[in-house]
Amino acid sequence: MSAENVFFTPVSQICQTDVVTCNPDLPLTELAKQMRAHNISSLLVRDGEEPIGIVTDRDLRNKVVAPGIDPRAYCARDVMSSPLVTIRESDYLFEALYLMSRRRIHRLCVVDAEGRLRGIVTDTDALRLHSRSPQQLMKEIEEAETPAELKTLRERMEHLVHHLRSTGVATRDLVQTVALLNDRLLIRLIELIRAARYPDLTDRFAFLVLGSEGRREQTLATDQDNAIVYADELSAAALEQLRAFSIDLIDNLIGIGVPACSGGIMAKNPEWRRSLTGWKQVLDTWLRTPTPANILSGSMFFDLRTLYGDASFEQELKSEIIAKLRDNTLFLVHSVANAVAFRPPLDWFGRIKTERRGSHRGCIEVKKAGVFAITEGLKAMALQAGIGEGRTHDRVRGLQQAGILETQQADSLLAAFDFLIDLRLRAQLLRLEHGKPMTNYLPLDHLNRIEVGRLKLALEEVRHFQNFLRHRFHLHQVSR
Repeated sequence: MSAENVFFTPVSQICQTDVVTCNPDLPLTELAKQMRAHNISSLLVRDGEEPIGIVTDRDLRNKVVAPGIDPRAYCARDVMSSPLVTIRESDYLFEALYLMSRRRIHRLCVVDAEGRLRGIVTDTDALRLHSRSPQQLMKEIEEAETPAELKTLRERMEHLVHHLRSTGVATRDLVQTVALLNDRLLIRLIELIRAARYPDLTDRFAFLVLGSEGRREQTLATDQDNAIVYADELSAAALEQLRAFSIDLIDNLIGIGVPACSGGIMAKNPEWRRSLTGWKQVLDTWLRTPTPANILSGSMFFDLRTLYGDASFEQELKSEIIAKLRDNTLFLVHSVANAVAFRPPLDWFGRIKTERRGSHRGCIEVKKAGVFAITEGLKAMALQAGIGEGRTHDRVRGLQQAGILETQQADSLLAAFDFLIDLRLRAQLLRLEHGKPMTNYLPLDHLNRIEVGRLKLALEEVRHFQNFLRHRFHLHQVSR
């Protein structure tokens, strides 16, 4: 792996596996002796095979020494930080750095798929591997002090993705990189604006990202789709401050280079900033009256994810969505009908059809060609099956495990989806190279013969999937 690709190293390859642990009932005096004997700054606490907490030298300093507590009267469980923040050994280095940055900690416990301890990884271990990389950009985002700095860093992010793709990094990993960097960029912007102008802002709200951003599948040209949900009991003064904050935030988000949503799906607009009860009422309206506008709004909202704030609202809204769709499939039927209306650009002879006139002559619009049909169709199937969360890959595997998709069909769908996402990202980067606004239009002559063949297969798979959706949701019975 090249130096630029160290970022994609699995955590298992860089974590320290010789971890010193202790029993939760170990006296603090003995715990301190162990840390000194092994010359370490932290000690993992575990109960049997399960890691349950961590004690650091900072914990001893702040929780024991500074308050003047007698260490002989306390044990590890009294001062340990718990619950423990963990990461799976198969996750990437960048995910570890993102988690440490988000939680403002310096080390993570590494576990296997069953939750058993495998090691520990620190930010020093990770950053030692490479100083010029996505994790360095993440660090600079974390340290940014103004929106202007974030704007510069966002521009650097675009060029970084272009560089990583040229070194052979897989598209799926690049999309995840974009998602994590965008997350951290927006969180930092929220922190800066809140600290500067809204220090007394209520904590009883959540900033939600929707659509592809909610699934962590946005590419470089994705515009913003977001909303706010807040507690029912907020006072008029708190609501007014939240309104002002929402407008300020979205205006600054546009200012740092994140395009506004052409459909107005942004938290600064009142219809996308509601109380918990208000959102439940809107959901009920959308599901009972599946007009084209309601289908678009509902489908976008179903991919909600809490980026900042109280995550309990998200869970309650998702439970509400699943419960309502269990008794009312009409919305999903119309949503699927909308997805299959976007036919892959193939003619009767299986040849790829491109735009015939205008500035996009000779191009295909990759999202409309197949990405939209796959993501929306799978979303409807997942919601019908009670699978309310996850990226497109997670939904496919969930449907496969539920016996709804056969293994070969699942694998073919994911292969088509990944290739189309690769082409979408390529289209955007090609525009970036030429200094033009990024779009999803890709010139067909930019592909070689092998890639054109793969594109035909991907579009044929989309067509097969749409036929599958028509049969599964009985679309022949739906009048449009």
